[in-house]
Parts: sequence; structure tokens; C-alpha cells
Amino acid sequence: MSSDTKLAFAHPSERAEATAPSGLRDRISLRDYTREVEIGAFQQERGTLQRIKFNVVVEVEPLTGAIDDDVDRILSYDRVTEAIDAELGDERLNLLETLAARVAERILLEPQALRVFVRIEKIDRGPYSLGVEIAREKGGNLDAAVQTVEAPHPRLVFLSNETIASDDLARTIDELLQDETPLIFCLGAGDTTAPRSSIPQAQRRIDLLAIEQNAWVLAGRDKRCVVVGTRTELDWAMKNGQISVWAPSKIVLDAVDGPDAGPNDAVALAAWFAGEMQAAEMIVIGADAPDVGFPVRVMAAGETV
Repeated sequence: MSSDTKLAFAHPSERAEATAPSGLRDRISLRDYTREVEIGAFQQERGTLQRIKFNVVVEVEPLTGAIDDDVDRILSYDRVTEAIDAELGDERLNLLETLAARVAERILLEPQALRVFVRIEKIDRGPYSLGVEIAREKGGNLDAAVQTVEAPHPRLVFLSNETIASDDLARTIDELLQDETPLIFCLGAGDTTAPRSSIPQAQRRIDLLAIEQNAWVLAGRDKRCVVVGTRTELDWAMKNGQISVWAPSKIVLDAVDGPDAGPNDAVALAAWFAGEMQAAEMIVIGADAPDVGFPVRVMAAGETV
């Protein structure tokens, strides 16, 4: 085996040493940290836990002066495992590449961290390990932006079908746009009966897609409304003044701690989503208020906002 190939399959600590830049750097490492999670892009990986193994090496600036056996002066191993656990708990992911990049980014937010190697392997897919390894280095303005930019707190508005069909829809939207608070619309399924399946998982998807069909109905009634289904799209829309209509399938199905409410209880599902988005306000127009632990403003269809 050539030295390059051997190095490619070596532990990240060996790769870190072989590619070290000039100047002294210290390293801390986490080896064989194993978690059982739901992850994967294939249908057979949904609803199934599998083990994934993490090996992480973090290069840090050498400390000046005496350490004095003070844990506050070093990058603790706990910060590495906490970064992994935080990303695993944030949302269900399809790709190891996404998980590795997010773990690396979170670790690089630590003041002491300079460069990080993250290797993640699936160890239950067969008589072998499948994995990805990345290296990321602190630099530029990315890390500062991540630390300082606060996520917007949107106004989340549930619209009944009566409201969507109303001749006053445009006026209602105009009134909701009186200030610069980002606006996200949620809604339930349309009035057309959705297909039925005897398989609960299939029915859940059908019911979620019925909501998304209705989202496109709303988008067709007012061109200012744009159907979005991912956190990335929602974040961009909130920062750029776009009105979003939530298509729930991806976020609901990918949630680590998913909603107790099903698609047939659309107002309660919207309330769960309001919590996920840290909404500044939730308004329900033309439907009853959900039973939640935060204030909800309820309005009749056609009522002035």
C-alpha cells in the first residue's frame, strides 16, 4: 500500500500530523465515539436506528504560560462531544457529509480551535464501514458571521381554507405586511378528500402532501406567496423579505423530536412549527386556537388584522 493510500485510511490524527502547517500546534482527539441515530437518504433508513462512529481531531493554538491544571484554559473534550450531540439533536439528516460539515463548523466556533478533522462512519450497513472524512480550518468571516447573526423571529399565520378562497385575501396579506416582521403562512389540506392507505406511514405522507397541494393553491392566488419546504429556504426568505408558505413534509419527516400532532390537526401542527421557528407571534385566521403553552391570536375569516 502506498504511503498516500495508507495515510488516506489512517486515523485523522495521523492525517493532521502529516498535513500540519508550519509552526507548533497542539491536538486533542476523540476516538470511536459511537451514537445510535436515524440518518440516511434511503427509504429503508427512515424509522430505523443505526450506529455511526465519530473520530475527531482538533488542532489548537499552544497555550502560553502555565496551564495551572485549569480546565477553563483548554478546549475540553466535552465541547467536542457536545458539538456532535447538538447537531444530531437539531434535525434528522440524510447525508453524513452534512453532519460532518455542521460538526466541524460548530467546533471551529470555539476560540481555541484552529483546524478540525471529522470522520464519521456507518457501521451497521454491512460487513464493512461506510464513511466520510472532512477537514475544515478557521479563517475568513464565516465563523464571525455564524456567531453574531441572530435568526429572525417570524410571524406565523395559519389560514383557513375560507380565508384562502376569500376575495379579501390580498387585503389580509397587505395588513399582515404592515411591519418588517418575516411572514410564514401555514395551512391545512384542501377541501378535496385525499387518498386513503391502510399503512400509517404511507397515510402520513399522503396527508402531508395534501397540505402541500393546498400551499400551491395559495401561491396561485397571490404571487407574493412562495412555497418553501426546507430550513435553508425559510432562512433565506425571512432575511430577504419573501412571504413563505410552509410545505411541511421534509421538516416534519426529518425532525428528531417530531410533532405530536398529525397532518389532520393542521393548526396544532402549525403551532409545533411556530415553536421550532421561534416565532415572535402566531395568528390563527378562520380556525380555533390550538392548545399550546404560548399566546395565540385568533381572528375570524375576513376580520381586519
